[in-house]
Amino acid sequence: MTGAAELPPPVEVVEYTDPLCPWAWGSEPVFRRLRTALAGRVRWRRAYAILFDDDDDPPPDPAAETAWYARYVEEISSHSGAPRAVRLSRMPASSWPASLVAKAAELQGGLTGGLQNGLQNGLQNGLRRDDVAERALRRLRETVFVLGEPADTAALALAAVRGVPGLDMERLAADAASDAVLERVRADRAEARRPVPEVRSVSSGSPHPGAAKETADGGYRYALPTLLVRAPAGYRVVPGWRPFEEYAAVVEELCPGLPAVPAPLSPAEALERYGSMTDPERPQLAEGAWPPPHAVRVETGNGPLWLHPDEASARRTNTG
Repeated sequence: MTGAAELPPPVEVVEYTDPLCPWAWGSEPVFRRLRTALAGRVRWRRAYAILFDDDDDPPPDPAAETAWYARYVEEISSHSGAPRAVRLSRMPASSWPASLVAKAAELQGGLTGGLQNGLQNGLQNGLRRDDVAERALRRLRETVFVLGEPADTAALALAAVRGVPGLDMERLAADAASDAVLERVRADRAEARRPVPEVRSVSSGSPHPGAAKETADGGYRYALPTLLVRAPAGYRVVPGWRPFEEYAAVVEELCPGLPAVPAPLSPAEALERYGSMTDPERPQLAEGAWPPPHAVRVETGNGPLWLHPDEASARRTNTG
């Protein structure tokens, strides 16, 4: 029988996350590598769980709360190696603004196109379409963990992503304020509060095993980050902070032969590809002498962040 070639079986990876979550920030090296290993063959979708909700009670002592949270982030960084800010100005007040901007950025180019989009996307101002939302989300994460100024208002969240190549800021502002995007993030929040039973109790040697968190109304939500992999053969869930090999093994179990070991990029290629890289990301994404000669070093509280010169220039223009 002749006919068109069949598409590979549909596979969805759901990443439950929050732009302002320190464990999600610490998982970026592994997730970047995993997204590369699965590029073009899965539908990768982010669900924003809203770690800092608008109905949370304000802290009675904001300074003490900020100091506690800074110590908490420092402890997490001791495990993940992820950068932390030299000084955290305040405890994040709300995850909604950053989540709305991140979700709105996906409308201009994101991972949600799955099999049809993947690596087939063209370039927008030198950036692949499926990287536009990635760069925006990365900027939002770094407001907390590099700059120490959380993007916890609409104005701060929009300002953080200004200058991302291929991002139409006028459209982004309109989309982020729209009912449609608000409903999408509300749906993400609700989905994150319907965890699969397996995460109610988790046994792991990880410093962040990822057991579901109890909510104020007596329910549960996924710990952040958590990956849920769905395929015709069933689903698997990997909560918390885990090594790349554990995620790859879960995908391989469900879909043998699907994960591809990504060929390492040269340091210069990796920095151009991602724009911003941390020291923990280097062994996951690049191979060779570091840093590349043109890399721009940004100091943090526990090591450098490395920027491509174009990204550094865009950020200087953004803040200047």
